[in-house]
Amino acid sequence: MKRSSASEPSHSTPVFDQATLPAALRRKHRTKPGVWGVIRMLEVQVKLSFMDPPQTKILARGSPGLLLPDQPHLVEPIGAMRMQVEFYERLPKA
Repeated sequence: MKRSSASEPSHSTPVFDQATLPAALRRKHRTKPGVWGVIRMLEVQVKLSFMDPPQTKILARGSPGLLLPDQPHLVEPIGAMRMQVEFYERLPKA
């Protein structure tokens, strides 16, 4: 894995839509220890649910979702959508 700054992701997922969003992301899963994630919406919305503490957010374009290291969560499409997840080795700048 390449070294990244807080403003550059170390890597990112492909762009997912409502049909290609993997089942693993639709059920409870975690970011790896020491890795932050940012869900970036390219079109429309998804529901991001955290388990501990329980919380739900609606993510839209311009309103990304921050995932903390080892944080359990799941993503649910709200109709048609497009999103990508970026991963960082340190807390990303907003």
